[in-house]
This record gives sequence, structure tokens and C-alpha cells, in this order.
Amino acid sequence: MTFRNYVKDYMGMGIINGVILIMILIFLRAFRVEESAVFVVIALYVAAVMLSLLWDYFRKKKFFDHLLVSLEELDKKYLVSEMIATPGFYEGDILTEVLAECDKSMAEQVADYRRQNQMFREYIETWVHEAKIPIASLRLMCHNHPDLDAKMISQLKLLDDNINNVLFYARSENAQKDYLIKEISLKKVFHEVAMNNRVIFQLMGASIDAKNLDISVLTDEKWLEFMMGQIIANSVKYCDANRKLELSVWGEEASDKVLLHIHDNGIGIPASDLPRVFEKTFTGENGRKGAASTGMGLYIVKNLCDKLGHGIHILSKEGKYTEVVLTFFKNDFYKMKH
Repeated sequence: MTFRNYVKDYMGMGIINGVILIMILIFLRAFRVEESAVFVVIALYVAAVMLSLLWDYFRKKKFFDHLLVSLEELDKKYLVSEMIATPGFYEGDILTEVLAECDKSMAEQVADYRRQNQMFREYIETWVHEAKIPIASLRLMCHNHPDLDAKMISQLKLLDDNINNVLFYARSENAQKDYLIKEISLKKVFHEVAMNNRVIFQLMGASIDAKNLDISVLTDEKWLEFMMGQIIANSVKYCDANRKLELSVWGEEASDKVLLHIHDNGIGIPASDLPRVFEKTFTGENGRKGAASTGMGLYIVKNLCDKLGHGIHILSKEGKYTEVVLTFFKNDFYKMKH
């Protein structure tokens, strides 16, 4: 709060005081008051006005400067009403009361939305578990009748995966409550993902080249399996119809990190879409060409990587390949174990 701005704000009051001062001067001259007395009256009046302005300015400056500093230092700006001191002037009291009421109202609204969100998430989880019961029964029937069409089995697997994706998305916002961080073998996780997709790979005649996966990383096994499954599902979804799918997976270990490469020879990603592939619901050109894309898979994977402390980036050339690279950083605990 600067004195210049304060004076500009009180310009109207200054004009009124100036008019009153002129009127006082006219009356004093009309009553033929001595010039020395007129000078004293004018000086006292001006001094009174200036001192009042300075006193009012400094007490308000202290309050508003503290308010602005508190606001700047806070990460959660809405808590500023909890940080400001007692103003000591009427306008400040009104302001603090308004801020407190706004804070209270916002807290109530947020609490209400959280309750609704929690209820919806619980409903989704309940629905997923209910939906998985008949799917499990159908999978058991398929297992007991190997003569069934493999395409039917693959579609049932796809349905099961899509339902799992709903559950993982519902949980991903609070995934940190479900973490179990430990050393996990990349080879073990990839084997599980490959086995889950074996029927689709067989139907497509896909070739898989996995090497140098005997590397352990610190992560959560369940969430890593989900992320790898999403990436490989994209490789299947966006394969090139004119050639067989070739999937290459390999690990690369450095002093401070481990890189997991997942490379396919699919249709690739247009260069204009590449910077946006991790955005929520972004489908891009490929998603509009007929593939059942929701734009959620890579968004969830990126979100999980951020929360787990992993890195992810994608390299691609349209019509040639797509390569997803997951980065697992090593910390002190990891180094102590090795």
C-alpha cells in the first residue's frame, strides 16, 4: 500500500477539505480577523487534516501490507483469513468478517463435493465388483470349453480389462493410499502382462522380443502392471493392419535410474498430437480413425507416474513406430540394497 495510491483514493475528501478551508478563509476575512490569527487557524486546520490522514494511512498500511504478504506466502490462498491480524479499524473489521464467511462457505461447499465424490467412487467400485462376477463366470465357462472361438475369449478379456480400467481410474486420484513400494522385477511384471494378453497376441500373430528385464526397480507392483498393461493395450489398439505387430521390451540401467522401453511398429502418433497425449480425454487423429479410444489410458498412466515418482515420455514417428519410456529413479534406499 503506497501513500500515493492512498491519497488518490481520498482525493474527494481532499477536495471537500479544500473547499471548507476556502470558506473558513472567506469568513475570517469578512469578520476582519487579523492576518496572524487567520494564518494560525489555517495552519492548525491543515495540520489536523494531514495528521489525521497520516495516522489513518499508517494503521491501514500495516494491516494491508500484512494481508498481502500473508497471501503471497500461502500455498492455499483461501486460508488467508486465518493468517491476518485484527485490523483495528472499521473497514478492516468488515473485510476480515467477509473473508471469514467466504472461507466458511467455501469449506462447506468443498466438503459437500468431497462427500458426493466419495459416494460416487464407492458406487463405481461396488458396480465394478458386481460386474466382474458374471465375467469371472464366463471366463470359467470358456476355460472349461476350450473349443469356444478364441475371438470370443479375447473380447471377454477386453471387456474385463475395460472394467478394470474404470476401477483403476476411480482409485487413481487417491492411489497413494494403496501403495506398497518395494523392489519389483521388471521381468516378473512384464511376464504377468504378457500372459494376460496372450490370447490377443496369438490371434494377431504378434511377435514379442523381451530382453534385459532382469532388473529390479522400486515401485508398486500392482500399479506398474496396470501401467504396462495400458501401454501394451495401446500397442495392440493402434497396430498397423498391413503388418504383424512387433513388440519390443527392454530394460536399461544407469547409475541413477532404470529405463524401461516399450516399442511397437504400429501406426505411430502424429507429431502435432505428441505433446498432448497425456492430456485427459485427448484422443488425437488416431482416436478419430475408428479405434475405441477414450483418451484416458495415458492420462491415468502419467498421473500414476507422477505420484509414484517415475518419469514417462513417448517417442514416435507416424506410420513407423511408437516407443514409451518409463523412468524409475534410484534413491538412497535402492543404493543401500545393492
